[in-house]
Amino acid sequence: MTRRGRGMTIDWRCALCVFFAVATTVAAARDVVHVRLQDRLDRPRDGYCLDIVGTGSNLRLDLPLFAHNCKSGPTPDSSVRVSREGWLRFPGPGVCVTAFGVNNTVLPGTAVLLRPCGHQSAFFDASRLQRFDWQSNGQLRLRGFDVCLSVGEDSAETFSPADRWRVLLLARCTEVPLRLSAWERAPLR
Repeated sequence: MTRRGRGMTIDWRCALCVFFAVATTVAAARDVVHVRLQDRLDRPRDGYCLDIVGTGSNLRLDLPLFAHNCKSGPTPDSSVRVSREGWLRFPGPGVCVTAFGVNNTVLPGTAVLLRPCGHQSAFFDASRLQRFDWQSNGQLRLRGFDVCLSVGEDSAETFSPADRWRVLLLARCTEVPLRLSAWERAPLR
């Protein structure tokens, strides 16, 4: 159905499509956050967030994910979309937080990698190793396993003395302190 007026032709179906596309984009943008450790540890002003090593066109998707002091605003290396399916997806580079595992087994202390969501390749079916469930205590538990996303005890400077990083790993949920494993969704500012 079209309507003419003042020299314009409006297709109402098209207008509705545009409206729903914009509404969906706005809703999806609300799902994009920083995943920040609840305890700020040695970073009282900004805390630690999930982060990809590198910046801009130099993101190192081949290296393990780490925790870095949180940045202000949306960035491709630290903005995460939390999906209903349990994926923690970095929309900029289009990769998901992925546990390292062999033969569908994940061991405590394992590294956290980045792979496309649903990735499958020889010797590495990541599709089962990418879904996390947010627990009531703030822990992010790998679905089907007794391991949760955690940071290490120690921190160190990055390339700038003003910035710090911590190792990111999967630890047994019942054994890792909440100060190292309870996360929150922090709005992008």
